[in-house]
Amino acid sequence: MNTKDLNIIIKTINKKYPAKKSDSKVPILDVLIATKLSQNTTDKTSYIAFKNLKERFGNWDNVADARLKNIKSAIKVCGLTNTKAVQIKEMLRKMRKEYGKLDLNFLKKLKDEEIYNELLKYKGIGVKTVSCVLGFSLERKVFPVDTHIHRILNRIGIVRTKTPEQTFDKSKELIPNKYKMPFHTSLIKFGREICKAVKPLCYECLIYDYCGYDKKTEKYNPKKHVISNNFLILENI
Repeated sequence: MNTKDLNIIIKTINKKYPAKKSDSKVPILDVLIATKLSQNTTDKTSYIAFKNLKERFGNWDNVADARLKNIKSAIKVCGLTNTKAVQIKEMLRKMRKEYGKLDLNFLKKLKDEEIYNELLKYKGIGVKTVSCVLGFSLERKVFPVDTHIHRILNRIGIVRTKTPEQTFDKSKELIPNKYKMPFHTSLIKFGREICKAVKPLCYECLIYDYCGYDKKTEKYNPKKHVISNNFLILENI
């Protein structure tokens, strides 16, 4: 795909699904745990789980010291409850022991690669999760990639990659820095509403003429409309 078409796609999707400006006042640890909770579940259920933790325990020190069954109870609304509860409690206890307190503000002074190296030490924290912390909390120029974004970018024809990791690496070069985070959030919303994994709504797609998907269905029809589903946990914590 040429640069001109790519920029048209980015601008069109960003305009249709504008991203909220990230709030740098939200504690870094809040963003990390919210992202962790959102793994393999919907943003709405992970948001409820996140709010439950904050309201029931008051602070992350209390979560670290809480009985595991109580943490599980608080986050049972979202998927992989047992795994997430164990990993969050273990991560918090290890962080407190290593850093002296549960405060990740020291990350602000580190370079991106140093932050990846630091946070990837913790079980259950992957590149996509760290990328979200960098983008939403530290306002770094990153483009987080999960399986959904990997699928959409390949379907459109922006990349031709086999894994989300390859898409992440390729996107560093392709997506201009000023668009990286806005395009990330806009693309998630676009994927939920239009470019669905099964039966994408091509008739509702504003980038129909630029999309390289070889199974495109009925062409864009502005008279048709879909129900909005664009709640993102990291835009609302």
